[in-house]
Amino acid sequence: TTVAAQQSVALFEGPSWESFLGRKDGLTASQTGANKALPSPFDPLIATASKFAAVGLDSRDLVALSGAHSFGRVRCLFLTPRLYDFNNTRKPDPTFEQNTTEDTRGGNGTVLTNLNPTTVNTFDNRYFSNLQTSAGLLQSDQELFSTPKSNTVELVNQFSANQTAFIESFVASMIKISYISVLTGMEGEVRTRCLRVNNI
Repeated sequence: TTVAAQQSVALFEGPSWESFLGRKDGLTASQTGANKALPSPFDPLIATASKFAAVGLDSRDLVALSGAHSFGRVRCLFLTPRLYDFNNTRKPDPTFEQNTTEDTRGGNGTVLTNLNPTTVNTFDNRYFSNLQTSAGLLQSDQELFSTPKSNTVELVNQFSANQTAFIESFVASMIKISYISVLTGMEGEVRTRCLRVNNI
């Protein structure tokens, strides 16, 4: 997945970096555990930051890595709460309503919409400019800029104004996450088939 991420970013005119190989695979997996640990597009900023901090990532990592949403698409079902029941108010997010398209309002959760409508197929810092105008699609994205007094606001401003700063921070954070939970010694195994452990 590390190589796939690097290649995807490079294909969309983004940076390239050295992908470290040789990680061993675990012997067990837990979908419940993964769902609990991974950030959700519905998470408030405090929850997202907590999940990042749990694996040694700070606010700069959080904002820089969120910039991966500079390209790609998202299913409209992940936007539904902001469109129709923001924070359980049964009303749309007032900062979001004016920026939605007909596609996102059609009620079909399987429809795909661009995460970054301004530079759709380019990895750049326009994602952060979108947040400054309340045009972030996912709640977890927009809260990086819309959460009062959060240190993420200044980072969004910095990356919006300086693409080089964003790119350098993004690459550093991608390398940093490649070192999370590395299995060593007798832990894990090198699988002969990626889809299953060796003794099955």
